[in-house]
Amino acid sequence: MIFEGLSDKLQGAFGKLKSKGKLTESDIKTAMREVKLALLEADVNFKVVKEFILKVQERCVGSEVMQSLTPGQQIVKIVNEELTGLMGDVQSKVNISPKPPTILLMVGLQGAGKTTASGKLGNYFKKQGKRPLLVGCDVYRPAAIKQLQVVGEKVDIPVFSMGDKESPVDIAKAGVAHASKNGNDIVIIDTAGRLHIDENLMDELKSIKKEVMPQEILLVVDSMTGQDAVNVAESFNETLGIDGVILTKLDGDTRGGAALSIKAVTGKPIKFVGSGEKLDDIEPFHPERMASRILGMGDVLSLIEKAQETLDLEKAKELEAKIRKQEMDFEDFLGQLEQIQNMGPLDKIIGMIPGMGNIKDQLGDVDVDGKEMRRTKAIIQSMTVYERRNPSILNASRKKRIAKGSGTSVQEVNRLIKQFNEMKKMMKMFTGAQKGMKKRGGLGGLPFFK
Repeated sequence: MIFEGLSDKLQGAFGKLKSKGKLTESDIKTAMREVKLALLEADVNFKVVKEFILKVQERCVGSEVMQSLTPGQQIVKIVNEELTGLMGDVQSKVNISPKPPTILLMVGLQGAGKTTASGKLGNYFKKQGKRPLLVGCDVYRPAAIKQLQVVGEKVDIPVFSMGDKESPVDIAKAGVAHASKNGNDIVIIDTAGRLHIDENLMDELKSIKKEVMPQEILLVVDSMTGQDAVNVAESFNETLGIDGVILTKLDGDTRGGAALSIKAVTGKPIKFVGSGEKLDDIEPFHPERMASRILGMGDVLSLIEKAQETLDLEKAKELEAKIRKQEMDFEDFLGQLEQIQNMGPLDKIIGMIPGMGNIKDQLGDVDVDGKEMRRTKAIIQSMTVYERRNPSILNASRKKRIAKGSGTSVQEVNRLIKQFNEMKKMMKMFTGAQKGMKKRGGLGGLPFFK
């Protein structure tokens, strides 16, 4: 989980403060020492940590905390505000040109994930109603253009390329001209990277910048490289001038030092974060929401947005009608599982719920890694369509075949059927209670069955 180590340590430090009715300066200094160590262990830049602790400590020993009725909560509020400020206060959006096309130049070192990030970004803008075009300017890395074409095909976005014999500057210019001619309002230029920052790389990028005059130069960095990511951002900004950063592989970085350091060191905001392997696993970076998640306070707004984006409301209405009539079958159940999976990993979703930061400690045996859900799907998918729609026909021989097809046991198939039947009974009880309450003019019914 993102920031897992840092989040656990910070919540541990503040938990001690919350249990105290009054705080002394000594209590605050002890807590700040733990916060400092937690940030350094998370690979946050040393200078950034030093300035952050000074700011927080100054505010914590002031009257707003010492005279507060709940000093522990007041300190968490201050840390939340300062963490948000560290990452940029408010969301920084991409600058869209009033006259299309908007040109986005993707830069970064080799291996940071530029090509995948280009596809993800294109997919993000496509969902916003834009008509993006991907332009392949990496003529050096073997099969780089082919990779971009494969990515473009997966998200149904056109890719402009001229092979690997032409100059990247000429390809970029031709790509922009192609976009203007064909009504593409977003141009995403995927450029070459190197294993390290060198003069040739920067000269080429400067030439592309001069010729196409992009609205935004977005630096793609691998968050798992920690302080190296911050150093790369600093070098690119000094030499080329960047407008923002896309942090990739944030889901694999439990420390999060790069996310907390980049804005403070370079002055340039993080605009997007890559949070998974799928091509829709990219999200705008909201400093205030990220700070809230780090402190275990959840991120309800992102959770709502994710639900609105992925859940099919029409299917939900159909399912509600079936539940009312007790007609829900395994087809419906499978559809619901798939919708939940589309929202992303379960631990990520639960991490957005306030108070559920320490997910593994609090949830015990809950299926946070999704293994149980995948096993359930395998069992249902091993049924025929007729069996899914008519679970009552599942006899011993059918169960044996389903178990073999799903790589599970007959006992596991029986357990799923039993759980499914119990769930249907419980839903029947709810609908019965709903009718009874309406007859008695009671509570107006359960909200789900209005």
